[in-house]
Amino acid sequence: MSKKDTRPREALVYHSKPQPGKIKIVPTKPYSTQRDLALAYSPGVAEPCLEIEKDVKNVYKYTAKGNLVAIISNGTAVLGLGDIGPEASKPVMEGKGLLFKIFADIDGIDIELDTKDIDKFVETVKIIAPTFGGINLEDIKAPEAFEIERRLKEELDIPVMHDDQHGTAIISAAALLNALEIAGKKIEEVTFVVSGAGAAAVSCTRLYKAFGAKADNIVMLDSKGVIRKDRTNLTTEKMEFASDRKIDTLEEAMKGADVFIGLSVADIVTPEMLRSMNADPIVFAMANPNPEINYDLAVKTRDDIIMATGRSDHPNQVNNVLGFPFIFRGALDVKATKINEEMKMAAVKAIAALAKEPVPEQVNKAYGETHITFSKEYIIPKPFDPRLIAKIPPAVAKAAIDSGVATDEITNWENYEEELLQRLGNDHKIIRMLHNRAKTNPKRIVFAEADHLDVLKAAQIVKEEGIGTPILLGDRARIEELMNTLEFEPGMEIIDPKTDEQKELKERYAQKYWASRKRKGITLYEARRRMKERIYFASIMVNEGDADAMVAGYSRSYPSVVTPVLELIGKAEGDAIVAAANLMLTDRGPMFLSDTAINLNPTAEQLAHIATMTARVAKMFGVDPVMAMLSYSNFGSSSHDTAKKMNHAVSYLHDNYPDLIIDGEVQSDFAMNKEMMQRKFPFSKLAGKNVNTFIFPNLDAANITYKVMKELNKSESIGPMLLGLNKPVHIFQLGASVSEMVNMSAVAVVDAQEKEKVARGRK
Repeated sequence: MSKKDTRPREALVYHSKPQPGKIKIVPTKPYSTQRDLALAYSPGVAEPCLEIEKDVKNVYKYTAKGNLVAIISNGTAVLGLGDIGPEASKPVMEGKGLLFKIFADIDGIDIELDTKDIDKFVETVKIIAPTFGGINLEDIKAPEAFEIERRLKEELDIPVMHDDQHGTAIISAAALLNALEIAGKKIEEVTFVVSGAGAAAVSCTRLYKAFGAKADNIVMLDSKGVIRKDRTNLTTEKMEFASDRKIDTLEEAMKGADVFIGLSVADIVTPEMLRSMNADPIVFAMANPNPEINYDLAVKTRDDIIMATGRSDHPNQVNNVLGFPFIFRGALDVKATKINEEMKMAAVKAIAALAKEPVPEQVNKAYGETHITFSKEYIIPKPFDPRLIAKIPPAVAKAAIDSGVATDEITNWENYEEELLQRLGNDHKIIRMLHNRAKTNPKRIVFAEADHLDVLKAAQIVKEEGIGTPILLGDRARIEELMNTLEFEPGMEIIDPKTDEQKELKERYAQKYWASRKRKGITLYEARRRMKERIYFASIMVNEGDADAMVAGYSRSYPSVVTPVLELIGKAEGDAIVAAANLMLTDRGPMFLSDTAINLNPTAEQLAHIATMTARVAKMFGVDPVMAMLSYSNFGSSSHDTAKKMNHAVSYLHDNYPDLIIDGEVQSDFAMNKEMMQRKFPFSKLAGKNVNTFIFPNLDAANITYKVMKELNKSESIGPMLLGLNKPVHIFQLGASVSEMVNMSAVAVVDAQEKEKVARGRK
């Protein structure tokens, strides 16, 4: 954890606004009527209480215990910050709860204990344990962490895991197995150097031994050098890995080593040390935030190296989020009494195996890759891989059942995997993947209204997150004043079209504009005047290649922005119409809605074009489109022209795009209920499928629907995204939030990336 990773003010605002903290309690049952409240509390609550009294196992049936994990720390070893105390550790523990929820739909409650006494810590956790289905220990210093975990595992009948120890061990072990396979080496034969002797290093090394590593082939170092048997005052854990070798330093240990495991401090490994290792060295430099040797320096030093770090900006990130949410998910789902070695080893094998499977296109897109395959640069899955939840929990659950620690059985594993996948329908992983993809190839983005505070905030985030390079249009003095207020980093390009600056540029743009519009009533004088207007200026910038993308609309009505854009930015090759789509992030997963902003009453042919363009944008987000052409009618049940045009559009698409999964005309409730669709219309292409893309018959229906969804269900919206333009231009809704503008900026960057690929393909 590094203070340099984020701006202090931004981090503080994030944690304090709009309400303090990162988690809250949300009811899961109705509570609107007196009857609801009577069932929730008195007198109705007495019934489940009595059932639990009869059989304590019923607590899993009638309460949230089975999906509730306690995240417990005393703040004595907060990553990168040390012993900062229980209160100061709370933001980290809340963050862990956030990760549990978004990756595995587990409710995590953070508990910070104000004690460093092992007995008090253990006794406190035992007293509160009946509340929870599992215990995640976090950021507790060694050696106390070993004793606390050991005692709790022995004395409690619910899963207990100290993630700092076992999370890194599990993920790095999966990476190690795959790295050894690529290097053509056997774990029982290779020699290890382990830099670090804390909780994580000890747990990692123990797990490697469980997979076959030989104790005689392991050298471990702490801050005093090589841990040797002739050293005095060694802890029990260090003594376990003490070496007979007569060496003292890391430099000596690295000679002839096959594997380096770093869980210590930055920059302690030199190029000379790397050169002294055996052929095809495996180097896991996992110190955070900076590894034991810089990644670029390491791969430059040894072209045969297989390397992993803890950082997201390099290949092979050893990230605990690949493990702990899914391990607890599997343990909770079979009501395991503990997380044992068999379950941890099953998780290792599942993670390692997943890296060898074909990578879904949405993962390739998220990381800006054409085709990720098992190799030196891909030995463990990516954190945003949606398959993780369907692969790791079943493996852990099966291991729990086979090893006798499960108290519940899973009989239908296919159904279980489907349930796991559905758990992630309500998260915002698609936004994280969108941002991640934008960062792989950032573009220059014109912010046409940069003299508004929220727009400038969005531009700041876009720059700091590496999503793109903002170009700020607007009143220079106002922008600079706001930049000072926001502690904006200097060096951002600012252009004020209304002033006399950039005279040559504005004249060039005016001439271009005049040349394109002089036979449509525009004089050169008018062209020059319009170059003082930001939307015109920004559009020409993008057209001329002086910027890669444009975003605007925060302070202006949609038509006032769209009109100049449509006038200046031509249609993409092969597209006969410009339309707009919104991506709605809902409890059911992502949904694409079209056309939400442009065409009042499109024809059947236009609707067909809108559908194909929307399918492309869905694929841009890594979503395979399953599309419904919506109407008040079902499959010809009405002969009205409005219903008939949807029917005709579907016929056209079936004839010309047979591989596209689209059908209709169909009512929205049938489209959204696959069981109803299967029962009533089993012949439909949509029968039994989860529809994720909806084409509306007119602008009224689409615009009203997406805005009702946004406000009524608090669904987050990305859009309207303009489709069919030959340049990446996207328009904010009037008064859009900062996060909405950041998301649209990421869309603009990804759109620019896609258009760049198409252009390269034509050459």
